[in-house]
Amino acid sequence: MIAAITDGAGAVQGVHRTWLAPDGQGKAAVNPQRRAMGHLLGNAVRLTSQDDILVIGEGVETMLSLSEAAPGLPVWAALSSGHLGAVRLPEGLKRLYVAIDRDPAGQRAAERLSARATEVGVSVRVLEPGLGDFNDDLRANGNVALRQHLAGQIGPEDRHRLPS
Repeated sequence: MIAAITDGAGAVQGVHRTWLAPDGQGKAAVNPQRRAMGHLLGNAVRLTSQDDILVIGEGVETMLSLSEAAPGLPVWAALSSGHLGAVRLPEGLKRLYVAIDRDPAGQRAAERLSARATEVGVSVRVLEPGLGDFNDDLRANGNVALRQHLAGQIGPEDRHRLPS
């Protein structure tokens, strides 16, 4: 799987590669399974275009899973917890959802990004998975369960973006 890492103007700044198993059941049995190159810090894999709201999380698979369950939410992948805390926020953003992985690094990254967003007047909510990350949630429980889990965390002003 190949994903373009772009800046705020849409210019490609790097590439993220994930080697997948031939049967489609996870990552390939190679080391490393993922690799990124280019100018990563501050940039993201923009899986959808942003609106006045945005969901930013760590990995491409995690954010594709979130997008699968809630296609009405604009999502970006920062590629790691370290990069999550440093993503450049777009102009005109009103609400930010930070989709964390359930680990200490994800918590710290969410705190850094939340503080930066709050400083510039952006409202922030943290979205937490039930399992390790939202990809784990989707694979274990399916779209409907993940969507219901998200509905309990998304602000009331954005719940209309979730399919019924």
